Amino acid sequence: MNNGLNEKTRKDIATGLSSILADTYTLNLKTLNFHWNLVSPRFSALHLMFESQYNEMTLAVDDLAERIRALDFFAPASLTEFKKLTSIKDEEGVPETNDMIKQLLEGHEIISKRCREICSHAQELHDEVSADMLIGRMKFHEKTAWMLRSSLNETK
Repeated sequence: MNNGLNEKTRKDIATGLSSILADTYTLNLKTLNFHWNLVSPRFSALHLMFESQYNEMTLAVDDLAERIRALDFFAPASLTEFKKLTSIKDEEGVPETNDMIKQLLEGHEIISKRCREICSHAQELHDEVSADMLIGRMKFHEKTAWMLRSSLNETK
């Protein structure tokens, strides 16, 4: 492989992207859970908002995995690997509406912070392609966090 990035640099970035992939996949699954099992007077609005979020994250998972492959490493692709790599807490039950929103908000903030760290590192290593992708991920997760926070009326 000859894209101007040495193997150590590519591996370092691919490792960071793998954690973002695992976090995104896990948060996507949690969002699906809440979308399917939501019971609330705000059902219509939240159901649609959750759907929009999981649709976007489904596309992001594919983009992240393909970037890892473009760096010439294998993308994690099993629940076992994702569980080892993710920072997002799993939810096995069906929490109350505001707890759903708070959990999703926390997940988006976790991913946004992690993207910022890895983006900065990718820029230092001159991997503008990965940095650009991570900037797009931050844009989505920060906007989504704002929307969720607004749904709780907890803006600061």
